[in-house]
Amino acid sequence: MSTPLLRGQHWTDVRLHRGALWTGLGLVVFAAVATGYLRWATHAYPEPTGACTSNGTCDTFLGFTSAQDLLYTFMKQYSQGMLLIPVLIGAFVAGPVIAREMESGTHKLAWTQSVSPARWLLSKLTVFAVTAVSGGLALMAAFWLGRSGTGAVWNLGWADRGVYESIGPALIAYCLLGIMVGALVGLLVRRTLVALVGGGLVTGLVLLVMGNVRWQLFPVKTLSGPASGTSTSYTMYDLPMDSLTMGTGVHNAAGERFVAGQCSPEQMARFPCPSDTKITGWYADVHPHSHFWYVQFIETGIILALTAAAAYAAFRVLRRRTA
Repeated sequence: MSTPLLRGQHWTDVRLHRGALWTGLGLVVFAAVATGYLRWATHAYPEPTGACTSNGTCDTFLGFTSAQDLLYTFMKQYSQGMLLIPVLIGAFVAGPVIAREMESGTHKLAWTQSVSPARWLLSKLTVFAVTAVSGGLALMAAFWLGRSGTGAVWNLGWADRGVYESIGPALIAYCLLGIMVGALVGLLVRRTLVALVGGGLVTGLVLLVMGNVRWQLFPVKTLSGPASGTSTSYTMYDLPMDSLTMGTGVHNAAGERFVAGQCSPEQMARFPCPSDTKITGWYADVHPHSHFWYVQFIETGIILALTAAAAYAAFRVLRRRTA
């Protein structure tokens, strides 16, 4: 993969890693073609695809009950695979891109060809940043195509792990983070295999941590209503269907919250319960769909800040190595 528009170190980097770049392009094309075909199939082969027999079996579409069922299964795996992209980017940049050249000493050849160390590193980061952003946007567009306008959207919740990353700018930020973290790890370790593992692990760890804390980044909306009954029974109303529930429970007349089932008389000795367990109302802490973009932008800002810090650290390490 090369183009007359590329010159100097950029051309060298693209030429050197053209195999990986072609593989990435092939992945994007496959995702777009497969998603487009399945979207077409959901309309061409409506559910069910054929007459059902008396024993309950129906004709299938490529082994699935219907094309829509196959689309949902494909999009579910698609969303989980999107989580691996930043990890793979971090591992590849850390190992084959940076550490391998440092380990073999080929970076010294570039530095003797009127290419400064900083320009050498900047060229690699630029090539993979442009590739990651453009490829990530294309994959996100294909995911939006498969998820929107079909019954699959109801089974792919906006807050689900994988789906959340695939439909917002956070994924692009994670891809950029993988590049910068990979560069930093590669410069620090300078051993291809160890750097490859380290770059992927650090990027994956950030993904895991942020996935566990993201819904604490923005205040929940508390819904409540009156209720009556004992400490073990109550009825909740007015919960939005398309929302993420963070916690539910009941409260007494003093406003003290507790879990109804845990505060029955026979279990009160085991759990911290108020003295008055008479239920007067229920509550639910939720994130409505409108909170999606707030959380996305907050998380994206945090990841971009970490990305900038990793990039700064990488150039500082390179400067110290070459001083």
